[in-house]
Amino acid sequence: MNNSTHYDTLQVSPSATIAQIKQSYRRLVKLFHPDSQSQSADPEQIILINAAYEVLSDPQKRHLYDRQLHSIPLSPQQQPADDRHYQTRGKDADERLQQWLKQVYAPVDRILCGILYSLNEQIEELSADPFDDELMEEFQAYLEDCRGDLQRAQRIFRSLPNPATVAGVAASVYYSLDRVSDGLEELNFFTLNYSDRYLHTGQELFRIANQLRKEGQTALKTVA
Repeated sequence: MNNSTHYDTLQVSPSATIAQIKQSYRRLVKLFHPDSQSQSADPEQIILINAAYEVLSDPQKRHLYDRQLHSIPLSPQQQPADDRHYQTRGKDADERLQQWLKQVYAPVDRILCGILYSLNEQIEELSADPFDDELMEEFQAYLEDCRGDLQRAQRIFRSLPNPATVAGVAASVYYSLDRVSDGLEELNFFTLNYSDRYLHTGQELFRIANQLRKEGQTALKTVA
């Protein structure tokens, strides 16, 4: 499992100021950009850098990310003194976890799978003749269906707060959904101008989304 965070990607500390984040972002873009003529040029890294900057440069998104990234344990003063009380709280916590897994994680993961694993087939069908109006209309209808499924998944994800024990899992799901949203936008740009650049970027964002989804599954195994 990849344990890197957006802070690691931008090579800044979690306490970095917005100015420090911007400075590091600009430095890394110059370093990894495909047009930089540098041996470090890496289009995939650029996508990760942009994704990290999108979150950390926005105070609200960064606050949410930090909350999901770190599960804050109870202080000694907050720990229950009575063993029976502790057992009751443990049982309640387990019930909340099972409820979240059943009502949020499972249906969202199914929707993500449906979106992510259908793209290659759709692109293969379109590749027969990207300039065929009927094939393009079918691809656009597919993207519209995906957007509807994505919105449904986002509503489900927001319907119930995740337990602290699965904060890392929830963060992986959240950013997987976010990458799918970005990928669909790139694929929609492709339908407007037929530029393969948008098609390839959309595919790469879907690949990253699936990687994040799998990381969430791996993290879940350490909790369950």
